[in-house]
Amino acid sequence: MTTALAPSAPLTAEDRCDRCGAQAYLRVELTTGGELLFCAHHAREHGDALKAFAANVQDETHKLTTKPAPADD
Repeated sequence: MTTALAPSAPLTAEDRCDRCGAQAYLRVELTTGGELLFCAHHAREHGDALKAFAANVQDETHKLTTKPAPADD
């Protein structure tokens, strides 16, 4: 038997930081179950401490520096 984690859905503008309510760019799936969402600021602030409780971390902070593609007319 093999066990695999289902991939997490990409974070969207509707996903909000559990600390301050800003847009979330980091999802931390906890070893105890459940998840926490963080903006980039709080992810940096609490990142080291979260590693002790994280089963998986989905980091999408690269979206902050990537320019969106122009819309087609």
